[in-house]
Amino acid sequence: MTEQLSPDQTPCPCGSGQDYGNCCQRLHLGEPAGTPEALMRSRYCAFVLGLTDYLLATWHASTRPDSLSLESSPDWASLRILGSSQDGDAGTVHFRAIYRAGSGWGYLEEQSDFVREQGRWFYVAGDTSEGTLKPGRNEPCPCGSGKKHKTCCLKTGQARS
Repeated sequence: MTEQLSPDQTPCPCGSGQDYGNCCQRLHLGEPAGTPEALMRSRYCAFVLGLTDYLLATWHASTRPDSLSLESSPDWASLRILGSSQDGDAGTVHFRAIYRAGSGWGYLEEQSDFVREQGRWFYVAGDTSEGTLKPGRNEPCPCGSGKKHKTCCLKTGQARS
């Protein structure tokens, strides 16, 4: 009999290598993010898990939309942090999020701006670009499994769940 993991013991979708309970779940439950990167990772995870209330709560009031629907959100597969910095109460995070696009892959790349107010970080805005991702057979699979693309999603024709 295989023991089923509770949600807090599953790998965190943000790609930190930690389990969800020791990573983004703490922030989703109200703990403030210590850095802009930690907030960005928790927001990516919230997109994956459909946590619209968290996304709105961590969006700065000056740029936050009145409502947010994730119905047309892509099937997010993995996250890669390309760079992050912090200077006092301002921060930036450059990331690339990979998603399933039909039988292939797409990406959203963003340079995000963050601000800290009363000890809490907030997402302000970002400059984004999107494109098609065409991984080679011997490159790491975009799904984040750690396997080569030819032995993972290319072979099976679908993203890892």
